[in-house]
Amino acid sequence: MMNSDSSLSIKDSTYAVSTVVKSIMTDFRISRPNFFSTPKKGENYELRADLNSEYRDRRKDAIKKVIANMTVGKDVSGLFPDVLKNMQTDDLEQKKLVYLYLMNYAKTQPELVILAVNTFVKDTDDSNPLIRALAIRTMGCIRVEKIIDYLCEPLRKCLRDENPYVRKTAAICVAKLYDLSPNLAIDNGFVSTLQDMVSDANPMVVANAVTALAEINESSSTKDIFIINAPTLTKLLVALNECTEWGRIAILAALAEYKPADSKEAEHIVERVVPQFQHVNGSVVLSAIKVIMIYMRAIKNEEAIRQLVRKMAPPLVTLLASAPEVQYVALRNINIILQKRPEILANEMRVFFCKYNDPPYVKIEKLEIMIKLANERNIDQLLSELKEYASEVDVDFVRKSVRAIGQCAIKISEASERCVNVLLDLINTKVNYVVQEAIVVIKDIFRKYPHKYEGIIPTLCQNLDALDEPEAKASLIWIIGEYAERIENADELILTFLDTFHDENFQVQLQLVTASVKLFLKKPQSAQNIVQRSLQIATTECDNPDIRDRAYIYWRLLSTDPQAAKVLSWLSYPFMIATQSRTDFTFCNNCLIISLGCCSVR
Repeated sequence: MMNSDSSLSIKDSTYAVSTVVKSIMTDFRISRPNFFSTPKKGENYELRADLNSEYRDRRKDAIKKVIANMTVGKDVSGLFPDVLKNMQTDDLEQKKLVYLYLMNYAKTQPELVILAVNTFVKDTDDSNPLIRALAIRTMGCIRVEKIIDYLCEPLRKCLRDENPYVRKTAAICVAKLYDLSPNLAIDNGFVSTLQDMVSDANPMVVANAVTALAEINESSSTKDIFIINAPTLTKLLVALNECTEWGRIAILAALAEYKPADSKEAEHIVERVVPQFQHVNGSVVLSAIKVIMIYMRAIKNEEAIRQLVRKMAPPLVTLLASAPEVQYVALRNINIILQKRPEILANEMRVFFCKYNDPPYVKIEKLEIMIKLANERNIDQLLSELKEYASEVDVDFVRKSVRAIGQCAIKISEASERCVNVLLDLINTKVNYVVQEAIVVIKDIFRKYPHKYEGIIPTLCQNLDALDEPEAKASLIWIIGEYAERIENADELILTFLDTFHDENFQVQLQLVTASVKLFLKKPQSAQNIVQRSLQIATTECDNPDIRDRAYIYWRLLSTDPQAAKVLSWLSYPFMIATQSRTDFTFCNNCLIISLGCCSVR
């Protein structure tokens, strides 16, 4: 065994070694502090250093990096004081970048942004009109209340600036000021000045003044800020052909709100607006069409209206050669236009045929337009096209194409038989979703043309096993009930669905109850058990109140009919049992409703 002295010496030696190691580590940390500690430098630290650099190029590059970080969503608001120091510069590009930073972070630093006011005011007196416009635009975009008091004088100077670029920029700034402080904008006469600027010699100033006034008028409570009179109307029509595309849109929007005094004035305005149909910008074209559609209400000359209708078709068709996004907007507008004046594109069916590479949203809009343009002259061409669409791979588009065939049959009675034949051809393809959609469509055709196409019912019933969608099942059940006397095995078909009543969808259950009653009324001898079973399940085993109430109504109707009472005297008993527990029921023979609020109780 080891004695106590040796044990003590081991402890002493261990302690000594530990002390030496700690001393070495401490000395090492002192000599190499950056190895163990996290460095304090980071991206913002380096940017701050560059923003305060004595070299102009480094400062400019740092500002670009700050804007890049701001663009991708990084928080660089902590650099606000350092960026602010770089405002006073002759470099226009650098000044734009700094102003962009200020607009973005002014709300987060409302106290510090006041430090930039002197530079803004100084820049509004600069000899360069670009800098003057940049300064007043930036002041208008900084949504800080403390800067409003400093904005009035520079804005007043810029509204009367000799350069039209500065004036048009200041016009938009008035609308921004009005949004922040309406009383301040009115009391300082800025709104009145803006109204005078509608008569400016420069068309771009006129366009911006119209835009600002329209925005102010929309937000005002009185709605009397911008009223177009005869002199103003003349100025707008003159400026319409001379300003940029966005200015034209603003002026056309203002013209759309104007109400012409008579038919002659409306024709004059329309004549000045029609040249905008040739513009390359689709938004200008649609705005011009909107104005003309509105003014056509006031025009009494039928020949003038026919000429306008002929002129509106080519620009609308041209828009369909644009990008898919522009096409979609154009198609949505065309859809609305055709509701009012379908004759505009009555001969342009082919341009709406779907291409294989059209996006789904464009195809669906084209389908709706083709249905609106369908007539007896082009129905064969349209049916051929729709039948082709039904073989595509896009299931949703195929369904809508099949439904479009049914809508054509309902719309054009002379072509209904041709539409039904196309639907039968699609059913024979045995494609599941095509068959089910065709059955839904044929149900609507039967409702429009009762007892006209009964010969196709056996074909529909052959596809009973292929149905798995509630709407298709409900449609076929409706057909079976409606034409039960023409279907030999109608009772067997209804029983097939009754066996799975609890598993069916709500709308299928409703149709089953109705179809079983129809079957009983048409075949009372063979359908007694079916109707009893159907009503019994619906009233005692179903949780849905709509289905229960419908079954109770049918049951009461059958039980109160004299002929039905003789044949089905046993049917009254279960109905009485069912109603004894619901003493609040009152049946009305007029409105056929079981409730306390029917007409007989009132």
